[in-house]
Amino acid sequence: RLVDLLQEEVSVRATKQGGSVKTMRFDTRAGFLLSLLASPPAASGFTVPPVPSLTYAGKNVAPNACARGYFGKDGRMRLSAVVTAVNGDQTAMATSEQGSPDLNIRLNVNEKARTVTSICTSGTLCTTSSAEGIEGSPFGSFVDYVLDDNGNPVLLMNEMSMHTMNILDKPEGMVTLFAQLGGKNPGDKQGQDVSRCSVTGTVERVDDNAEDMDTIRMRYSIAHAYADQVMDSPKFAFYRIKPAKIYFVGGFGVLAKWVPVDEYESSTPDILARDAAEIVSRLNRDHGEDLFLTAEHLLDCQEVEKIRVTAVDRLGMDIRVTKRGPRRNKLITDEFRVGFRIPVISVEDAKSEVLKIFQEAWEKGNGYDWGDDDEPGSTVPIIKIAEDSL
Repeated sequence: RLVDLLQEEVSVRATKQGGSVKTMRFDTRAGFLLSLLASPPAASGFTVPPVPSLTYAGKNVAPNACARGYFGKDGRMRLSAVVTAVNGDQTAMATSEQGSPDLNIRLNVNEKARTVTSICTSGTLCTTSSAEGIEGSPFGSFVDYVLDDNGNPVLLMNEMSMHTMNILDKPEGMVTLFAQLGGKNPGDKQGQDVSRCSVTGTVERVDDNAEDMDTIRMRYSIAHAYADQVMDSPKFAFYRIKPAKIYFVGGFGVLAKWVPVDEYESSTPDILARDAAEIVSRLNRDHGEDLFLTAEHLLDCQEVEKIRVTAVDRLGMDIRVTKRGPRRNKLITDEFRVGFRIPVISVEDAKSEVLKIFQEAWEKGNGYDWGDDDEPGSTVPIIKIAEDSL
């Protein structure tokens, strides 16, 4: 029976046949409620009544959206986290059983695309030129924007701007808004090594009486300091891009894919998105020794020359490892996804999960054994997501 539900952990007391009591504690993240669902086999001698549902933030949480406890073949209770993401509709799976297939510890491409367009507040708008001598040629302009509730870009444009004139000259024509993440700190990923997204569609003027006009004005005013000075001018108006096609690129040499518009609109940006660059920068700057221990003891990488975190989100972090190859002067670079056991819901949660991973790497490296069958780090979900094949 569930006897203690805390912000940081949950205690479960299972009564064994014969009267003895065993208490097991499972770590949760702040405020995320845990449900024990699966019944153990009769041979284990323990009974855990199922919890049909829980309430979180005023909403019912379905049983398959909660973490569940189950008993392994040895009768010991293990933890399998099958958690519906707190933000977004992606389900993350991480299990303590070794060899488990289908570890889903990465954001889906729809969420990645929505994250890029949400974090960026400016980009390049490509229109079709109507200027004499270059009619029909692509014309690029730097523009600011915000997103509406469906993820559609909304721009505040001057009627005298060249891109505005291009759009008004061909109102049925297509435009493309290109947005690319950019690091604020030295050492952050730059250029082709960062995620970007292209939104192609038609442009329509937002009516002054539109239902979301107040929301658009507020978002624009917050995102762009100059907006309050010009948005009421008759020479400026809001225009909305209605996407027809969306293309996402994860970086140089990695995932590139067309994103269905309806799935993009129904997705939500990652909850860590606005802080991810700072987290990555601090990990690479302040935790070099921890990263090398992680590479050696959790990723089984030897003779590591360089290691750095390249991305972090609510489901885990990407780690790029460069090591010596079998041939002289040959370096091999591989990329790993190190997942969190459950999705995090804040920056503090992410820091806690990362430090847990570092702690288990240190424990394994120093030969610590806590008296159970699982050695430190064995339950951290890890997949190799890119391999140097040269």
